Formats: sequence, C-alpha cells, structure tokens
Amino acid sequence: MEWISDINVWTALITLTVLEIILGIDNIVVISILTSKLPLHQQAKARQIGIGLAIITRILFLLSLVWLASLTTTLFTIFSNDISMRDLILIVGGLFLLYKATHEIHGVMEIRADERKPKVLAAFGGVVMQILVFDIIFSLDSVITAIGMAQQVGVMIAAVVIAMLMMLVASGSISAFIEKHPSLKMLALSFLLMIGVTLIAEGFDLHIPKGYIYFAMGFSGFVETMNILAATRRARATLE
Repeated sequence: MEWISDINVWTALITLTVLEIILGIDNIVVISILTSKLPLHQQAKARQIGIGLAIITRILFLLSLVWLASLTTTLFTIFSNDISMRDLILIVGGLFLLYKATHEIHGVMEIRADERKPKVLAAFGGVVMQILVFDIIFSLDSVITAIGMAQQVGVMIAAVVIAMLMMLVASGSISAFIEKHPSLKMLALSFLLMIGVTLIAEGFDLHIPKGYIYFAMGFSGFVETMNILAATRRARATLE
C-alpha cells in the first residue's frame, strides 16, 4: 500500500487519465455517429457496450505488452518506409474511417425525390461490431501513450478505466447534442475524415502532432456552437 503516499504515482495517474480522456474524444465521436443509426431505445445500450468493449480492449492490450511490442516489427518496406502490423492496422483503419465518413456524408447530403420512405435503421449487432473494430484501432494510440507515461500496469489500467467511465457518462449528452444539430453532425463527420487521414499518415510514419488535431476540432466546435447560439437567439427574437 506504499503507492497511496507516493506522489509520483498520483501524478502519473491524474496526468494519464486526462490524456486518455483527450485521446478518447475521437472515439466518442465515432460511437455517436455509429449509434445514431440505431432505434432510439437501443442507442444508449450500444454506447454502453461500445465503451465497455473499449475498456476491455485497452486492458487486454496493457496486459499483453510483449505482444504489443511485437506489432512494431517490420513486415515489409514501401518507398523506404518500414511497415509493421501496427502500421497496417492504422492504415486499414484510416481507410475504413474515410469510407465510413464519406458514406455518412453522402447519406446526409444526397436528396432524392422519393426520400419520403422511412429511414432504414442499422442492425444492433452490426453497429456493435463496427464499434469494436474502431475500439481496437483507437486503443493502439491510447495504450502506447499509457506505456510511455507510466511504468506500473496498475496505474495504466486505473487511468484507462477512470477515463472510459467518464466518457460513458458524457457520451449520451454528446450524442444527443450532435444528433439534435445537423450542422454539428456534419462537423463530426468531417472530424472523422481528418482522423482517418491522420491514421493513414501515422501508418506511414508521418507523425502529425495530436495537439493540432484537437485544436482544430475544438476551435471548429466552438465556432459552430456560437453559430447555433446565434441562430437560436434570432429564432427567439422572431417569435417575440
């Protein structure tokens, strides 16, 4: 129980928890977009299962450090770039994310004359499987960050669990807010495109500082929120 009085342990836990929450923002966006295809009464359950799977995936990765290290072994070389299994996962995941975001944007933008048909809802199992795939992809960055920040597996697991539980609490509100405002949904899909490009770049060892990505997402979200508030005030003024 010496860790209770160890300031270094608590510092690592707090710092790593904050970083895990920040790294989990893109995961929440993906889960929000995927679960929006489900019937309303199934969305909360899908988010809970998705984030639960994310916790399990990250813990399994942390308990398999030897296997995780083997993912960085070079498999082949393309244009002087060494490609490992981790790189392949990131590249394939990025391509899938680009496809998914493009498909969703097309669905939002495409307007047909016969679009009075009822909305086709996705299958619960299919959505959960997609969430699991993205959990695995996003877990790589999360776990690698945890390993670099802390030396004790217990601290890493605690930080991951705390961060994911906080995400679970916030995911419902974030999903509802995105779904309520179509412009924010389009912005979230644009974020997915950006994240997909970033994953592909990471797979080819082109490291884009995450601070740039999160600043762009935060600033765009802030501007769009201001637009929504301004539109709401204009609507109220018109009614008055």
